[in-house]
Amino acid sequence: MSEMSDKAKGAANKAAGAVKSTVGKATDNRRLESEGEAQKAKGHAQSASGKVKGAIKDAVDGKR
Repeated sequence: MSEMSDKAKGAANKAAGAVKSTVGKATDNRRLESEGEAQKAKGHAQSASGKVKGAIKDAVDGKR
């Protein structure tokens, strides 16, 4: 995946995870809350991956 794709998917997963987590808390559904937290973590990892890819690309492009 590209840098922008990782960042976009990361943002989407963070948003969806936040909604799931909030709904889980509001309805006292621990499974849904946990799924939301896991999805938010996945989103953070995807965003970080995108940032690393961007930094590597910038470093490579800067050396040329």
